[in-house]
Amino acid sequence: MRKLSQKNNKEKTIRGLSKEEFSWVLYDVGNSAYTLLACALIPIWFKALAVGTGAGQITSDRATAYYSIAIAVSTILVAILGPLCGAIADYKDTKKILFTTAVAVGVVGCILNGFAMSWWIFLVIYVVTKIFYSASLVFYDSMLNDVTTEEKMDEVSSYGFAWGYIGSCIPFLVALVAYILGPDMLGKISNQLSMIIGFVSTALWWSVVTIPWIRNYKQKNYVEREKHAVRHAFSEIFRTCKRIATQDKKVLFFLIGFFFYIDGVGTIIDNCINIGTDLNLDAVGQVVFLLATQVVAFAGSLVFAKLSKKYDTVHLILVCIVGYFCVCLYALTLKSLIGFGIMAFGVGCFQGSIQSLSRSYFSKIIPPENSGEYFGLYDIFAKGASFLGSAVIAGVKLAGGTINVAVATLTIFFALGFVFLKIADKTEGQRDS
Repeated sequence: MRKLSQKNNKEKTIRGLSKEEFSWVLYDVGNSAYTLLACALIPIWFKALAVGTGAGQITSDRATAYYSIAIAVSTILVAILGPLCGAIADYKDTKKILFTTAVAVGVVGCILNGFAMSWWIFLVIYVVTKIFYSASLVFYDSMLNDVTTEEKMDEVSSYGFAWGYIGSCIPFLVALVAYILGPDMLGKISNQLSMIIGFVSTALWWSVVTIPWIRNYKQKNYVEREKHAVRHAFSEIFRTCKRIATQDKKVLFFLIGFFFYIDGVGTIIDNCINIGTDLNLDAVGQVVFLLATQVVAFAGSLVFAKLSKKYDTVHLILVCIVGYFCVCLYALTLKSLIGFGIMAFGVGCFQGSIQSLSRSYFSKIIPPENSGEYFGLYDIFAKGASFLGSAVIAGVKLAGGTINVAVATLTIFFALGFVFLKIADKTEGQRDS
């Protein structure tokens, strides 16, 4: 009977992935569409609503400040709520409910964002949507332990980022066409209508490709439900933090290293447009290269997915760190649009891989039954890192340095990340013992 069951499972695989693994990968395809929209078009739509001389409108500088505050607020709230939500999600038969709720609220919020008529309503809806979107990722990442084996974690995680990069381009192109070409080619499409098209198409894509995962997911690793769930979750988080700090040094050193190198990755992603703008590069050319980066990141993630079958996860992450280190040094020579394209190509080679391999490696070194709680802490290090690199960029610029020098300074973060990851790799963890 066991052999027959294994045979049936093999017949149901898709590109080497089981039905559950493939469904899990699809959620990366869905949520990545919202990520790309948030990076490229949402700031533009917000400023179109906010900036002007009419009633209730504000200056461009104030709009930028309010938008930055909104992002900071959502980041802080997710960082605070992430471990608590993750710990509660670890209870038996809870993770799927919380994940589905987070996705549903995020999708509805995405749709409503398109119909916002004033900038402050737009911003409030955006913050709420981003909070639930980020919460869904905490649950989603922690589900990796339920969906696959330790031997396949690197491969499955890499496939998620790979197909996420390429899949996100489909709804984004719909939104981009409506925004840029709509008024000229489709006949007087207003900014409001193009915004509706962009948000609704992204929300539909996000929700449709998530359905298979919601249908197929089963929570295999869990802890028994407590009577006072929230209070127990708080005490469990405190015990876990103490355990990591005093006993499980492998997790501790990894999180420190992850904090540094993911800071460099996030800073480059967040400031890619600023880099080109500071160098007075053509805006359309930048967008073209950034879209091309999605394709390169897709290919790069697939390559590392294959390499993960032969090589150690830590060694592959170290390769990605070295790659980013070289990209930052290359920024010192950056002057032209072609140079910008070369740098974007370099980033694309390692962008998805360093994130996917970090996710799978962390899954391997934590207790699977507490994966939600641990990934809540993981998310704090990921979110908390985003401010430090941007502060360095700002500091270098305010001191009179060029954007080239500012980006090159990020090599410090990758060097520190490299060192702490090496230390983590040589340290024995509780899951190893």
